[in-house]
Amino acid sequence: MQVSVLGAGSWGSALAIAFAKVSNVTLWSHNAEQVKELNLHRTNQHYLPKEIIFADNIKCTCDFESALNADLIIIATPLNAIREILVKISLQRDKIPNIFFVSKGFEANTGKLPHQIIEDVIPNFSDYGLLIGPSFAKEVALGLPTAITLVSPNLEFAVKWMNLLQDIPNFRIYAHDDVVGSEVGAAIKNVLAIAVGLSDGLNLGFNARAALITRSLNELSNLVLAIGGKRETIYGLTGIGDLILTCTGDLSRNRQVGQELAKGKNIDEVISSLGHVAEGVLTTKEIYKKAQFLKIDMPIVTCVYKIIYENANIADEISLLIGRAPKIEFME
Repeated sequence: MQVSVLGAGSWGSALAIAFAKVSNVTLWSHNAEQVKELNLHRTNQHYLPKEIIFADNIKCTCDFESALNADLIIIATPLNAIREILVKISLQRDKIPNIFFVSKGFEANTGKLPHQIIEDVIPNFSDYGLLIGPSFAKEVALGLPTAITLVSPNLEFAVKWMNLLQDIPNFRIYAHDDVVGSEVGAAIKNVLAIAVGLSDGLNLGFNARAALITRSLNELSNLVLAIGGKRETIYGLTGIGDLILTCTGDLSRNRQVGQELAKGKNIDEVISSLGHVAEGVLTTKEIYKKAQFLKIDMPIVTCVYKIIYENANIADEISLLIGRAPKIEFME
């Protein structure tokens, strides 16, 4: 079996390391200097700790066409690059290989989910899955236990690859077919993690964190159901599982965004200092627009949106959030 990973950031590198335990792997990057470092030193220190070493059966390249010679392609670029990557693949291959996508969020400007981008570029293509769920790249690269979801419109596809990849140590894959519910859950949790990061950065306490995560699950549920996802997905790995990890883990880039905003930095300063993509920043705008269009009450998302995009005062927004009119907790 031959696997190619397109995108040599933290998650693409981590997946290359994990998949190299059961397959030969080609890791593609558009950055020639990065490829040189990867091949020469067998490390990717910009994204992963220097003690994480790439196995000998991981080949790194800048040659996009050669990277497409694989049984499975994993697209690990940021979400807003997926469309361009798919166009390049479709132009260079009459038969599209099996593909995993790992990006989360809504495409900027179009507001489309990953599966809708796929439908735009490669109509009637179903040999793909989204490998998403509660997982930090560093822990996967270190081989720590991880449970993740492979969701596909073609359940047979997901089950096939779940079984083919079952020998990756400490990397358990669950298969299911609720693509919409999984995509929405995986996208919105990044925005909600920014809110929890704000709370933690302001030292508002564990009570506030628990309340925010619980009410965040309510907003996640409402959006999943409104867009067409299944209720059971909310309580799975791409729902509550991903939400808990991203809101509480110190490795969460989106939680870090909130913590840095709480220090008084503006969003441009936060992004610059972070040095990595935090998908929740762009996703905040798209989810806010979705909520407005669908007429869904999402006060936590609205709070994050106003702080990031309207430069609202953090203390004022939190006061508004806490001071909302009382309501019955489980009232529809």
